[in-house]
Amino acid sequence: MFSILKRKNENPVLLVVIATGISSVVTQLLTIREFLAQFQGNEFVIAMILFSWLILGGIGTVFSRFFCVKKNSSVNLLGILSLVLSALPAVQILLIRELRDTLFIHGSSVGFYQTFTFIFLSTAPYALLIGFVLPYSLFVLRISKPEYPGSYIYITDSLGDVTGGALFSFFLVYFFSPLQSVFISNIFLIAATYSLFKHSGIRNSLAIALTGIAFIILVSGILFEQKFLIPPEGELAYYKESKYGRIEVHRDREQYTLIGDGIPLFSNQNASNAEETIHYPLSQISSPKRILIISAEGGIMEELDKYRPEAVDYIELDPEVSEALFRFGMIKKIPGLNVINLDGRTHLANTDKAYDAIILNLPEPETYQINRFYTDGFYEIVKKRLSSGGILSFSMEGYDNYLAEPQRQKISSAYNTLSKHFSNILLLPGQKIYFLASELPISSDIPGSLDKKGIKTDYISGYYYGNLTQERISRLSGLIDKSAPINTDIHPQLMRIMFSQWFAKFSTSPLAFIFIISVLCIIYLIRITREEFVLFSTGCMAMGTEILVIFAFQIFFGYIYIKIGLIITVFLAGLLPGAWIGNRFENIRGNDTRISIAITDSILIFLTGLLILAFVNGEGRIPLPVFLAYGFIISMTCGYQFPAALKLTGDNNPSVTRLFSADLIGAAAGTLLISVAVIPYFGIIWAATGLIGLKFISLMITVKKNA
Repeated sequence: MFSILKRKNENPVLLVVIATGISSVVTQLLTIREFLAQFQGNEFVIAMILFSWLILGGIGTVFSRFFCVKKNSSVNLLGILSLVLSALPAVQILLIRELRDTLFIHGSSVGFYQTFTFIFLSTAPYALLIGFVLPYSLFVLRISKPEYPGSYIYITDSLGDVTGGALFSFFLVYFFSPLQSVFISNIFLIAATYSLFKHSGIRNSLAIALTGIAFIILVSGILFEQKFLIPPEGELAYYKESKYGRIEVHRDREQYTLIGDGIPLFSNQNASNAEETIHYPLSQISSPKRILIISAEGGIMEELDKYRPEAVDYIELDPEVSEALFRFGMIKKIPGLNVINLDGRTHLANTDKAYDAIILNLPEPETYQINRFYTDGFYEIVKKRLSSGGILSFSMEGYDNYLAEPQRQKISSAYNTLSKHFSNILLLPGQKIYFLASELPISSDIPGSLDKKGIKTDYISGYYYGNLTQERISRLSGLIDKSAPINTDIHPQLMRIMFSQWFAKFSTSPLAFIFIISVLCIIYLIRITREEFVLFSTGCMAMGTEILVIFAFQIFFGYIYIKIGLIITVFLAGLLPGAWIGNRFENIRGNDTRISIAITDSILIFLTGLLILAFVNGEGRIPLPVFLAYGFIISMTCGYQFPAALKLTGDNNPSVTRLFSADLIGAAAGTLLISVAVIPYFGIIWAATGLIGLKFISLMITVKKNA
């Protein structure tokens, strides 16, 4: 394989294809991280980006059909388009940063349709051009080599994709900022394009001028990187691209606020929240000695120090976050404090410590990363790590006098899940609804308990009795729906409820969107050939399983921001050997291509069935290498089918563009339908089952045609 690639890569066009693959994957991963930072780390954003990228790429590929004849293909046009591609990533990322707060209120939540539209339009120029350039590169190659195999361009592009994914996942993400990474990854494309211009005979001065413009744009992106992060109010006091997310500290007069992935997480002036977070649970314990805090709240340590605990384990996944909190005085070090930079759930699962109180300071369960701290499996772990009479405390968004139905279902699901493991649960309404859970009775007279301990407070002692009357506490308890579903790891009901709440908040519904996408898919499927349907289902299977792995990784490990590049790279890596094996095997005379497609379809069905068994029986203990190995084998099997389908349709330019389009459109459909329509409402098990059903239809069509 590598000897063939080496020989072919002597052609400057193939160098451009490889460099374009490197640029496109790094740009895609940086775009995903940028949107995660701008839109609160929501995994649905990942699906929207991948869908937009794929569907726009498919449209670009369809458009390339108009240039599939020799007279419409030009080496110089390919070079110019490649330079545009090299400069666009820097412009795209800076525009995303600038337009986020221009089009939407700074710090506000953004609805599904607004988010999707913004993602789709902001990525459109680059994604359309990427979809156009790959088949156009093949047309340019066929000017001098009319019989050049279409499968070779697929293999060469996969080589570039894998190289870009590896470059990002193992190097760029750890040492460079986004715009610096854009610069490094696109230098290859600029150099390859210059070589292409030289090969085509263009004047050297013109080649230098054109590549120089792209180079200047990339350098300008680095120079303007932080300027596009300055907040509308106050100043940017601190900025760090951590491997876990983006960290910003905004300063407004004397107030410091830490922003993590677009969410205000901590402030040094939030005394009421700090008091509620600490004193609500600890007032229930006679003498708390060992405390576990998962994430923090501004001022929390001062309140905690009033109890003089022997040991306080403070868990913060990202060491850069805890360092910034201490640096800007949002929390302070107290005697007995032990800072642990680890995933909180992982720590609880592996430690043998017993805690008198476990206090969660986490956002709403709007992401799979956060939802895993509100599940049946997590509460089971917590119960084992609490001492006799210990207490668990966490909070959710509160209410004044009215609880909307999605919010009521959210509170009810959390309550019912918690009640499986604890005999006594107290809900305290306010700006936040605090959940206190213990095996011992829990008193709602928090100020009275604090008076007995001699602990003084400002907010609780002055306002508690006026805000948290017994009537309000009883009313909230009476609103609990005992039939609300239990929230589990593999069937995250809270995520479904939060997804519905997201739409309800903006008076919209996902049903119209799902209906439109489904109708468009049906119309497309009616118009395509059997071979195109095979690749449509293959693309859907490849990206559908990739989304399953991404979401499952969040559920089991909880830090997709650092691993998203690795997961996507592994899925890309399998395509290269799969396509190469398929190309070699299908060119052997006498092989029945339809039988080999049927066999690979059967393998995909079998592997997805194994994934379902792993989800059902793994109980959250599926190791990362298993996810990666699964992704590699799935993508390798999918990669095999492209040259096989190409052999059936004939390796001419129109057939290549149709198959590229079918693969991309199927991948786009799988991405969006699995993430938006299936997983939130039915869970990952039924999502995997749906993919098996689609591939089974493909298998039946192939077998019937063969018969």
